[in-house]
Amino acid sequence: MADESDGSRLTRWRSLVGFSLARLWTLARRTRSGRIAATIVAVALTIALLVIVTGIALGLADGSVTSETDAEVRIGPEDSGTLSAVDGVEGPRIGGANERAEAVRSHEGVDHASPVLVETGRLQAAESDEPRTILLVGVVADDESRTVAGLPTDSIEPGDPHYADGGYDGPPTGEIVLSRAAAERLEVQAGDELEVPGPDGDEAPERSLTVAAVEETDRDSESAAPVALVQLSELQTFAGADDAELASDVLVWGDPAAAESSAADAFPEATAEASGDADPSSLFDDGLAFATSVLALVVGIAICTSFVATTAGMTVNEDRRTLAVLESIGVPTFGRLSVVAISTLTTTLCGALVGAGLGIVGIYAVNAIAAATVASGSVALVHPAFVPYAVVVAFVSAVIAVPYPLAVAARTSVLEEVGR
Repeated sequence: MADESDGSRLTRWRSLVGFSLARLWTLARRTRSGRIAATIVAVALTIALLVIVTGIALGLADGSVTSETDAEVRIGPEDSGTLSAVDGVEGPRIGGANERAEAVRSHEGVDHASPVLVETGRLQAAESDEPRTILLVGVVADDESRTVAGLPTDSIEPGDPHYADGGYDGPPTGEIVLSRAAAERLEVQAGDELEVPGPDGDEAPERSLTVAAVEETDRDSESAAPVALVQLSELQTFAGADDAELASDVLVWGDPAAAESSAADAFPEATAEASGDADPSSLFDDGLAFATSVLALVVGIAICTSFVATTAGMTVNEDRRTLAVLESIGVPTFGRLSVVAISTLTTTLCGALVGAGLGIVGIYAVNAIAAATVASGSVALVHPAFVPYAVVVAFVSAVIAVPYPLAVAARTSVLEEVGR
């Protein structure tokens, strides 16, 4: 008996869902008022805006130094954290990075591969009495113009001469490329000399560097972290990372498929991802990005709920006769309300899927406009989680909105509709 009861209940639900979808399709095709289309468009535009703002927030949160690059693939240690400020705490490092990066460079389809070491360092101008802290990024340049940490590598001598095939006994170049923020903090310009202070109590500088260039970056602002590019091996020597050839990340330029394949071969213990990818969990680590995404979420749900409740209520009010017919043929109140709820949820989810697609297209449009006007890189990021996120937000909005059309449907009676 229990099996028969479950089977009949499942049959009834299938019939209700089928009838609801058929009714929804008929309304969308034949109703002149266009309530269904209006609901889908309103939800789609709201969700699209939510996705775009979330993509921009994700771009803000993923503002780590090594993410500001034109490389196709970034290889990082597992469970690595991003370092986005001078006072940040370093995460795990990749060992043997220099030698293994050479193996990646030899892979067909790879144009260049560079280990990147990020360290905080204290530098001071020759005329200054007080050292300043900036973010030092060690790279290996080649003959092509690359972008690392938002800075071009053109002014860095190719090949990292000091590395000397692992001996670290080649001639140091002493080159340093400063961001505008770093140059202003150190109060220097191109051609000036910088000193690396020795240990506390040692008045003699440990070494000196020459400012090869001062470059503008997208991060330059009053709150931007001061960043500088130097030769990788020279920074490794300075930071004590030369014995194990440590690096924070490895950047790979070339064909994306070849870059990922070579990365998997040379760094099996690390993770490789396209440089435009980002981890949504990074939103929780950045106050501004988190606040932006939460505000967009609240506003999106509020607007989406309002549109769905209003248009669904109007749709039910116009279609009272169908509900009266269902009552007259014996469909119980629960069944009639289920039809309304299923129709409302389906309409909202359709709008969510359309909106997710529009939002992703919108992110690419925002990046294209930004690249043509004010930025050299992406200001918003796309993540596969945006699609289920959009669907969940729309579903929550529909659940909040559905009591209103249900209340309208519950007041419908056969006698009132017959008397019209």
